Amino acid sequence: MKQYVFFVLIIVLSMFFSCKEQPQKDLGVFHTPNTSDGFDLDEIQANGELIILTLYGQQNYFEYYGEGYGVQYKLANEYAKSIGCTIRVDVMADESSMLERLANGDADVIACQIPYSDSLTTDYIFCGQKELTAFIDSTSPAGWLTRSDTPKLAASLNKWLKKNKDNFIALTTIRVADENGRIFTPQRHTYSPILNYSRGEISRYDHLFKKYAAQCGWDWRLLAALAYQESAFDEAAVSYMGAIGLMQLMPATANSMGISISQAFNPETNVRGAVRYIDKLNRHYSSITNADERINFILAAYNGGEGHVDDARNLTKKYGGNPNVWSGNVDKYIIHLSESQYFNDPIVRHGYMRGSETYNYVYSIRERWANYRNIKR
Repeated sequence: MKQYVFFVLIIVLSMFFSCKEQPQKDLGVFHTPNTSDGFDLDEIQANGELIILTLYGQQNYFEYYGEGYGVQYKLANEYAKSIGCTIRVDVMADESSMLERLANGDADVIACQIPYSDSLTTDYIFCGQKELTAFIDSTSPAGWLTRSDTPKLAASLNKWLKKNKDNFIALTTIRVADENGRIFTPQRHTYSPILNYSRGEISRYDHLFKKYAAQCGWDWRLLAALAYQESAFDEAAVSYMGAIGLMQLMPATANSMGISISQAFNPETNVRGAVRYIDKLNRHYSSITNADERINFILAAYNGGEGHVDDARNLTKKYGGNPNVWSGNVDKYIIHLSESQYFNDPIVRHGYMRGSETYNYVYSIRERWANYRNIKR
């Protein structure tokens, strides 16, 4: 937030100092009171923070395992770093809300594709129309917005977008770096879902699944089904979201389980870390007393993050469903979390998610697990 507290010193002269309070997080984003008029580039840099307005969506902004993603967000974050600032995100419900908040001085930039309109040019400055329109392959001009009283910010932003237009893809591609600085880009090789049917061998990692599955109370074949869904049994896999290894641990998750990036590419270490995380999710959903039912929620959270699953449970309860039952209840609202009517609901704390992906993920693993259990050993 940008608040200004004025301290009057009643000795000789009056001085004032601006200070910034700690952000109060609400619904997964930050909300800020008005800034003063003319809070331009110099003041933003002195403050050390660029506040952007955006909308939820795959191209704009969404949360995954507590981190921000989205092409527009990634570009804005790179710009913020280039001017020596951190970034704060305020996600709004619609375009008119963004325009109002920007006009009131509550933020610095609308980092979301706004269609060009002459009616907006009195109060706002369009930035990066040519570059951003080409990048998203739009048929009509669109760009980001700053207020008309921040010409230095607009000039800086336009200059950066023009300079980096040929690097937009590189800037928005997620890369994973280990502790030695080695960069890993998205890749995955697909292997057979069954190594040797006649011998009952699912994969060359079966010994690891058998060794660690008991630690989270799972059938080892369920762990194998999860692994195939995640990496197709490729221990070197890196996803476009940055997940790594056989069980596709997110870097932050691996770190919380005491595993470094380089260690996460070791199959046994990766499986061990995944089982620790599954056990954590098992405890998180301990209120779901049916162990088999709980598996659905663990799988959904493994894919989409427990925050989004908790949001779907809250929606289920709000609309009269059973938040402890997946099929026909929570699974419906997982899908609804990609719809603005639902992800803008005040009880939804983590916003937009690609719910259909998580929905299909749970049922695909369930089906594969059933098939694996039918393999004769």
